[in-house]
Amino acid sequence: MEQYEPDRLSPARPAAVRRSLGNGRASLTRRSLLRASTGGALALGGLGTLSACGIPAAKNTAGVSSEDHSAKEKRISFSNWTEYMDVDDSEKRHPTLDAFTERTGISVKYTEDINDNVEFFGKIKPQLAAGQDTGRDLICVTDWLAARLIRFGWVQKLDASNLPHAYANLSQQFRTPDWDPGRAYSYPWTGISTVIAYNKKALDGVEVKSLSDMLDNPRLKGRIGFLSEMRDSMGMTLLDMGKDPAKFTDDDFDAAIARLQKAVDKGQIRRFTGNDYTSDLTKGDLAACVAWAGDVVQLKADSPDVDFVIPDSGYLTSTDNLLVPVKARHKTNAERLIDYYYEPRPAAQLAAYINYVCPVDGVKAELAKIDKSAANNPLIIPDAAMAAKSHSFRSLSTKEETSYEEKFAKLTGA
Repeated sequence: MEQYEPDRLSPARPAAVRRSLGNGRASLTRRSLLRASTGGALALGGLGTLSACGIPAAKNTAGVSSEDHSAKEKRISFSNWTEYMDVDDSEKRHPTLDAFTERTGISVKYTEDINDNVEFFGKIKPQLAAGQDTGRDLICVTDWLAARLIRFGWVQKLDASNLPHAYANLSQQFRTPDWDPGRAYSYPWTGISTVIAYNKKALDGVEVKSLSDMLDNPRLKGRIGFLSEMRDSMGMTLLDMGKDPAKFTDDDFDAAIARLQKAVDKGQIRRFTGNDYTSDLTKGDLAACVAWAGDVVQLKADSPDVDFVIPDSGYLTSTDNLLVPVKARHKTNAERLIDYYYEPRPAAQLAAYINYVCPVDGVKAELAKIDKSAANNPLIIPDAAMAAKSHSFRSLSTKEETSYEEKFAKLTGA
């Protein structure tokens, strides 16, 4: 396990935070969601402040069992993102959580207190660094932050015997992230896909099936959009250039930066955006753009002109993940809740409400009983062909993160 050391901030890293919090994933809600995805943001808002606060580095305690009070205390405290859980018509109750409590007798204190990864980490970092209970038994954070929490020893290793459904039903494409091979410490809550979206009317007959089509066709000059999140835009560009985002080198990254810089210099790319691309795409100001699939599901429902394509080169997938912090009092109860959401029926109820990629195999038939269109939507239930095209952006060292964010900030003008 890696010991915590405060990161030094390069000028580009605060810019990355501003991109994320101002108009990137951190500024979104359900179905136009995902959050600040820069490690630089974490350094600024979380890890980089630990030493300044006089908080000692945490001991590497991952995998070490804390005292578990689950048998005597039939409860769990679960922190999640806003509007990331099914609700009833009254908007006051969560049917799947209520069903879990009715079945198990375990009450759930469900709190929507995560607005972005950086802010949430700021809430829990003092306890984590000191090896203390955060007051939460289960948290949901994005993959890059999950990776760091695991590296610093701030989450507990899961007991596979309490997770039979999760172990059996986890979709293959989510089983082996490089930051948690075999899912020893985490299970995905949802997957978030990055694809190409387009406005058929604005394309006016131009065919877009790849990033190269977007970047090289002069008829699309000034009407192409990329995301302000480095991993999404660079990962898709690397794929288009035949490179694997899970294995790329510094030279590969530099070549991808040069590819996009050329498009910026000739005015092909209109701008780099957060989710505000949605209005530009709907209006036709953008003919095509790199987009988040959760947005596209809703845009397609609202506009007949909007659609998406999965390039032959593949697409990028990230995840929001469930983890049990160190010193959590109710680890077994938390594991039972994780496992519950890997049963097809509750998984289908959740997917029908939030419309993000469901990481549970075997859920399609159950989802079809609720919403046939959702069950047949590959942005929610990827078919085998789509799942095979999914790629993840590899974990970065602190040095790489600093360097890559600086280069991307220069490219985008941040």
